[in-house]
Amino acid sequence: MATEKQILKKLDGVLVPGVARSVVKMNLVQGVKVSDHTATVELSSAAINEDAREWLKKEIDEAVKTLDGIQETGIVFHEGKPQDINQIANRIAIMSGKGGVGKSLVTAMLAASLTRQDKDVGILDGDITGPSIPKILGVSKSRPVGDTTGLLPVPTRSGIEVMSINLVLEFEDDAVIWRGPLIGKALQQFWQDVLWGKLDYLLIDLPPGTSDAPLTVMQSMSLTGVIIVFSPQELATMVVKKAVKMARNMNIPILGLVENMSYFEVPGTGEHLELFGESKLKGMVEQTGVSLTAQIPVDPKLAQLCDRGKIESYQLDEFDRFTRELIKQLAPKSDD
Repeated sequence: MATEKQILKKLDGVLVPGVARSVVKMNLVQGVKVSDHTATVELSSAAINEDAREWLKKEIDEAVKTLDGIQETGIVFHEGKPQDINQIANRIAIMSGKGGVGKSLVTAMLAASLTRQDKDVGILDGDITGPSIPKILGVSKSRPVGDTTGLLPVPTRSGIEVMSINLVLEFEDDAVIWRGPLIGKALQQFWQDVLWGKLDYLLIDLPPGTSDAPLTVMQSMSLTGVIIVFSPQELATMVVKKAVKMARNMNIPILGLVENMSYFEVPGTGEHLELFGESKLKGMVEQTGVSLTAQIPVDPKLAQLCDRGKIESYQLDEFDRFTRELIKQLAPKSDD
């Protein structure tokens, strides 16, 4: 007779329509029982519309009946909300003191790098009035599906889950002309009403600065920490100190520092030209005491991939090192 463990393994191969992750990884499985050649599978209906439920019943029935001794299945959906079943290990905000320093770029690169290291990753695009995540990840034409209880995020080519205001607008170039409280409410809905499922990392791409929207995220999402992004210009590094102080005032750990547009590598020579001024990374390390750092060069190839929505195919050895160190830093500590 098949065991509950064997049934769960089968269920891990049943993908949820619209998100391309299994019912197990979306944390929809609420219980499994085996009795008298019958397997009963209990699922949450959070963000799963009626058509998707019928499809899942059929797929689960077919998958589980291939197991030894299982002749009948009972598949039951229970009402639920995404916020009740989401299981996210780490929530990391990517922030900066001002716009234009490449915060969304760093968010997308970090998500792609974590995914290459077999982590389950989602991106909550918190930059409501200037969302660029869908464009650079190639999902700007996609639309999320769901039901009255919530929405499913949109998957990228490599399986990164994405939710952004641009994915629910009729046209991606529509302006979002909202005051702070409405932006804050939208961020809370993306957090509470989106079925993220089980994730190792949820990256929150914050709007620039230290105003209402970043404050909403920091107060309501129990952040694991923040990553600060800046560029070499004096103005950018001066303003980013405000973001550092904001995080510290709210007792949120600063996990790492990323200097974008740090240099340009001359093809064929390896020479580094500091196009936007001398690197400020060393000074930022001294001021913050944060040792985990990375530098991203000015790279025409990277810009082209962003324009084409293919940033997931870009790989930078130094940034992958940064990601590995971040994973190690956040790994659960043993009791020994």
